[in-house]
Amino acid sequence: MNLFDLNWGLLAPELTIVILAAVITLADLMMKDKGDRKVFAYLSIAGIILAIYFVIQDLGEPVQQLLNESYRIDSFGNLFKLIFLIGTAFVFLMSIHYIDKKEIEYDGEYYYLLLTALLGSMIMASSADIITLYIGLELLSLSSYVLTGIRRKNLKSNEAGFKYVIIGGVSSAIFLYGTSYIYGITGTTNLLELANRLPETFATGGYNFFIYLGFFMMLVGLGYKISVVPAYMWAPDVYEGAPTPITAFLSVISKAAGFAIILRMFMTVFTSLINTTTNKYFFFDQMALYLAVIAALTMIIGNTMAIRQRNVKRMMALSSVAQAGYILVPLASMKLASVELVQANISNMIFYLMAYLLMNLGAFAVITIVTKDTGTEELSAFAGLYHRNPLLGIAMTFFLLSLAGLPVTAGFIGKFNIFISALTINNQSSSYWLAGIMMVTSVISYFYYFNIGRQMYMRVGSESKLTVPIGLQLVIVLAFVGTFAFGLVPNVMYDYIGTHFNFVDLFTMGK
Repeated sequence: MNLFDLNWGLLAPELTIVILAAVITLADLMMKDKGDRKVFAYLSIAGIILAIYFVIQDLGEPVQQLLNESYRIDSFGNLFKLIFLIGTAFVFLMSIHYIDKKEIEYDGEYYYLLLTALLGSMIMASSADIITLYIGLELLSLSSYVLTGIRRKNLKSNEAGFKYVIIGGVSSAIFLYGTSYIYGITGTTNLLELANRLPETFATGGYNFFIYLGFFMMLVGLGYKISVVPAYMWAPDVYEGAPTPITAFLSVISKAAGFAIILRMFMTVFTSLINTTTNKYFFFDQMALYLAVIAALTMIIGNTMAIRQRNVKRMMALSSVAQAGYILVPLASMKLASVELVQANISNMIFYLMAYLLMNLGAFAVITIVTKDTGTEELSAFAGLYHRNPLLGIAMTFFLLSLAGLPVTAGFIGKFNIFISALTINNQSSSYWLAGIMMVTSVISYFYYFNIGRQMYMRVGSESKLTVPIGLQLVIVLAFVGTFAFGLVPNVMYDYIGTHFNFVDLFTMGK
């Protein structure tokens, strides 16, 4: 492979982030210790906007493969990159107000580590090989570990960073151990090669135990990234200890990257496996039941545990766990009736991830303002918020309604379509009880979401007016408009996904 012959233009979004991170790193080294590094945030946002432009330019283009077919530029990866880039731009806007030199001494590191974490997630979305996929996973993870514990003088931050490192390291080891079985059986790490070789091995039945074991270990290893049962217990401590913008990043971008890697790997490698004796598919007929159990337990445990939380960030962590269960439902209840059906289920997942990005980052923007003003992360910090700033109270109420899945919000449309597809389209036995659990746990979530609403409207708090910095105003306005618009006219987003996402791209060899 001649690097000079490589079409580097296809890597323009990733190279933009790499160059930006390098420039900020060098500028941080040369700048005086007391220098104002908020300019790095504005520079990062400008670079992210440029990267978004490059991604949009690639939408609708044929599948391209690079680096010995280990990296793919396709519609699936491009849609997820848009989620990562837009979400990270929001996090930078939140960080401008949040960063305090007394609390985060090395604030320059904060900005370029956020960029490397973004780069890792982008690599994960486009990887077509287990090795490049793992590089992206570790780049995202290692940056996230440091960002979680970056408040060196805060004991909760130190504890969160340490726990995240330990659990992340164990989960990565489990994932690698699982992939080693698949590699040992097939002799390749390329996902499309695996999709070609593994069905032949599975049909013989000689190594099926190791295929099952490899699948389950990879599922458990990746489960920590999306915080589903049984790998969810790190989330409350890490979300509480991390800086609030980083908590928002972990809850949206890191989670979306986890779903990207699960969809990319499982849909490419395991969906074509079929037992010739029983004529049943490995993924759709056998593994879907286990995914359904994980999704159900995640929804139940996440929502019920969140009710008891008084710390708003711990409550939102368990809310994020429950949301991961909802997003997993289309994958867990999927049936291979047609390519269109599978594409519809993945489109539902992508739509809900986009809706979740808007409503969750909007909620965390409000949480950033309130906790910074009151100096506490308890629910009581929201006391009287509506009276202190009516527009802020209304925006937070709307985000909570969307997270709860109530009408005229993007969250409602996302949940409704997942619920309806599980009941009527997929037509699997697991779909019915999954839909029922989804409905019941959504009702349970009203209790803890409305706890915040009760504080905002029915409790007496500070009488001083609460001002909102311009950066956070922009995040809240954009999130509010997006959540409302996609709830009112969801077909705009669904049509966009349908136009720019082709399920067949996952299996296309490319040029």
